[in-house]
Amino acid sequence: MNKLKKVVLTVGLSLGILTIPTIVDASSYTVKSGDSLWKIANNYGVSLASLQQSNGTIGNMIYPGQSIMIPSTLSTSDQDLMARMVQAEAKGESYAGKVAVATVILNRVDHKEFPDTVNDVIYQRSAGGYYAFTPVQNGSINQAADAESKRAVKEALAFRGQGQGSIYFYNPTTAKSSWILSREVTITIGNHRFAK
Repeated sequence: MNKLKKVVLTVGLSLGILTIPTIVDASSYTVKSGDSLWKIANNYGVSLASLQQSNGTIGNMIYPGQSIMIPSTLSTSDQDLMARMVQAEAKGESYAGKVAVATVILNRVDHKEFPDTVNDVIYQRSAGGYYAFTPVQNGSINQAADAESKRAVKEALAFRGQGQGSIYFYNPTTAKSSWILSREVTITIGNHRFAK
């Protein structure tokens, strides 16, 4: 990498360092017949990209009996908090709409302009003291999530980092902010518009 012709190093010599991704809190999984990387990622709530990166896998070729590493994912409590938010925000919406709401939360965690934890994103307040998400303000986030909302969170985790980069969503018939209406719409699903 540094194209050195000798093995002698001198003080002040600047070297590039090749980093290899490390797996923290990883666990091992033995591939079964019928498995795919997407299915495994979805079951464990990890992104497909991180699963591929952790295993040096290019493409989707895995084989029964193969041992692969499952990288760490969000804590159970963070997944539950996300699922409760999805349930409260997307109740009555399609499954795709629920996945999209979960994706917005993850996109905010990964975005430089938002906090970097699920908890801090969900409970974030604006400069005026308003919560970013209505269910936090009205308390509906405290209700248990249904199975579909939990599944939507796992699917959003499996596809984390892919998609259209939505960091906002709103209902255009009830939105009162002209600012939110000015954001670039990425997709409309049911009663929600997603934007960045």
